[in-house]
Amino acid sequence: MLKNLYDKVLSLADKPWALSGLAVICFLESSVFPIPPDVLIIPMVLANRSKAFKIVIVSTTSSVLGGMFGYFLGNKFINTIGAKIIDFYHLNDQFLDFSQSFNEYGAIVVLTAGITPLPYKVVTIASGATSMNFVLFSTISLLARGLRFTIVASLLWKYGEPIKEFIEKRLNVLAVLFVALLIAGFFLTGKI
Repeated sequence: MLKNLYDKVLSLADKPWALSGLAVICFLESSVFPIPPDVLIIPMVLANRSKAFKIVIVSTTSSVLGGMFGYFLGNKFINTIGAKIIDFYHLNDQFLDFSQSFNEYGAIVVLTAGITPLPYKVVTIASGATSMNFVLFSTISLLARGLRFTIVASLLWKYGEPIKEFIEKRLNVLAVLFVALLIAGFFLTGKI
C-alpha cells in the first residue's frame, strides 16, 4: 500500500500544477497543517531533478509566508480569546515569563524548528503569541526554511537515482522513521 502511494505521488510530482500544490502545502504546513512538505519535495525533485532549485524557491517562499500567517494567528488569538483564557486561569505572570523566555531564545527556537522535523507551525504561532520581533522572526524563518529545503533538494539533485533506489528499497523503514521523527517533534514541543 505504501509503495503504491509513493508511486502515485511520484507520478503526480511532475504535473503542471505540482508546484502550485507544493506552494499550498508549504504555506499550510507552516501555520496549521500537520504534514511536512518533504513528502512532496522529495518525489518532485526525484521526478524532475532539473527543477530542484525552483522547488526550493517555491517551498521556501510559501513556507515563510505560511509562517507569517501562523505568527498572525498566534498574535491575534492570544490578543483575543487567548487573553481571556489567561485571565480566567490567572496565568498572566506565567505567560509574561514564558513570553520573555521565548523571546530571549526565540531566534534559536525558530532556527531549530525551521531546519529540523520539529513542528514549525507551533513555533510560528508561539512567536506571534509572544510578540517576538516580526522582522527577526521573518529573517530567521527565511534562513532556516531556505537552508532546510536547499539541503534536501541539493542531495536529491546530486544523488538522484541512488537516493531514489535507497528510498524505494527501504520505503517502509523510512516511513516508520519519518513518523517517529514527527511524533518526537510534537513530543519535544509539548503537544503530545
